[in-house]
Amino acid sequence: MKTLPLSKDAGGNRAMVDCADGEVSAYRHCAFCEYCKGVRVGPRVYPTPQEQVLNDVKRGAAADEALMNAALQFNQMIRDGNAIECADQENQGFKPRYRL
Repeated sequence: MKTLPLSKDAGGNRAMVDCADGEVSAYRHCAFCEYCKGVRVGPRVYPTPQEQVLNDVKRGAAADEALMNAALQFNQMIRDGNAIECADQENQGFKPRYRL
């Protein structure tokens, strides 16, 4: 597991990470990447809410709207966090979390 530090602007509206694909937005890129396994907020690592909710949706235990709530929670974690926990050990880059 790699720890990718978040680079934020002064206003906190942009949060960028250095991915294998280059510098990308954590809000738009990591939120939808299968390799994103958590957000580091201070000394703690919180797992991505999308992963748990997606598993629940696949089993029929959660409604589709739960994915939207999980995405909002992820954005709040990025706002408060200082790093992304990434499972991309081979530096392959973005791998979509949601596939048809």
